Amino acid sequence: MAFEGLSQKLSNAFKKLKNKGKLSEADVKEAMREVRLALLEADVNFKVAKEFTNKVTERAIGSDVMESLTPAQMVIKIVNEELTDLMGSENERIKYASKPPTVIMLCGLQGAGKTTHAAKLGKLLKKQDHRPMLVACDIYRPAAIEQLKVVGAQAEVPVFEMGTENPVKIAKEAIRHAKDYGNDVVILDTAGRLHIDEQLMQELKDIKAKVEPDEILLTIDSMTGQDAVNVAKTFNENLDITGVILTKLDGDTRGGAALSVKAVTGRPIKFSGTGEKLDDIEVFHPDRMASRILGMGDVLTLIEEAEQKLDQKKAEELAEKMMKNKMDFNDMLDQLEQIKGMGPIKGILSKLPGVGNKLDNVDIEERALDWNKAIILSMTPEERRKPGLLNPSRKRRIAAGSGRPVEEVNRLIKQLEQTQKMMRTLNSNSKKGKQMRRMMNSGMPGGGFPGM
Repeated sequence: MAFEGLSQKLSNAFKKLKNKGKLSEADVKEAMREVRLALLEADVNFKVAKEFTNKVTERAIGSDVMESLTPAQMVIKIVNEELTDLMGSENERIKYASKPPTVIMLCGLQGAGKTTHAAKLGKLLKKQDHRPMLVACDIYRPAAIEQLKVVGAQAEVPVFEMGTENPVKIAKEAIRHAKDYGNDVVILDTAGRLHIDEQLMQELKDIKAKVEPDEILLTIDSMTGQDAVNVAKTFNENLDITGVILTKLDGDTRGGAALSVKAVTGRPIKFSGTGEKLDDIEVFHPDRMASRILGMGDVLTLIEEAEQKLDQKKAEELAEKMMKNKMDFNDMLDQLEQIKGMGPIKGILSKLPGVGNKLDNVDIEERALDWNKAIILSMTPEERRKPGLLNPSRKRRIAAGSGRPVEEVNRLIKQLEQTQKMMRTLNSNSKKGKQMRRMMNSGMPGGGFPGM
């Protein structure tokens, strides 16, 4: 996941401060030297890293910190605030036109994920009760139009295309079409190149001049590090972009682009791509990202993802069955499906407070959910409803059918028993029981990560 290396190095630097008690100016400067090195290793722009640590140092050697009873915590608080400010202070939302349709022009180099993120953005806006339409303005890349049609169909968002007609004409006709058919957001998927050239920029300038988009969002690949920042700077100088979509933040990226792009271009990151599925796009919140980088978690985003991706009715039914201590393997199977739908386990865990910066060297077996599903699916319907039937011979048959060892079958049975035992303990009128019921009724699946 993004920022793992940076999070670990920052954690180590702050650990040294916590061990010192009262801090001297030299202690702060030494810690900031380590922070600057960590930022540079994360591919953060050199000037940005230097200015950032200078700001933190200036604030950290003030009397409020030096005379504090918890100076190390005060330094971390300052770093958190400055990281948030570095990435834009607060979430920048899409600026919708007063008179529809709102025109969003996506631009960027080939391979940054522009076409896929056009569909992701369309699907996200559709969930927010908008009526988006995708427009195929990339007439050069082989199969670009067909790709947009495919991802548009998957997102259930209509696609407007006119073959290899002039892109400026396509954009103008698309807006006319949107007005006629009631689409309130038009997303232009423009052409890209493997590198920036005059022909590409001129075409984008022509589209901008003719359709006057409300938003010009640059799609950049976070895996390219400093190059992504240079690309953003050039596009901004030519098109005066309004924001950035940062893709592939779920990959093994150092994250320098996310920390540098706002400072270098003055333009905010508005969205981030966090996976390959069309649901894997997040509104970018600088404060939450800063919290994640510092290992403080991102519970708000986790809750939002749960609300979007979990089946609310199934979650409530499961919560009710758990509170009545009637959970069986059918319910656990539903739970596994819901957890899997939220994305990689490591991504979920990285948003929990105190966990994010400890995952760097932890080997999490993502296939464990699939193995557990295989075990449950190897049971008969009666065995799933009545786990008490599972004697040694049945367990051996299930293990053989699922291709997993008997030990894993026993572990999954124990997981269900422990959940049932916990619910018996909490299923009372006690204050703790009421709190648990409120939490479970919020929609998050109970019982943790089965088999993990």
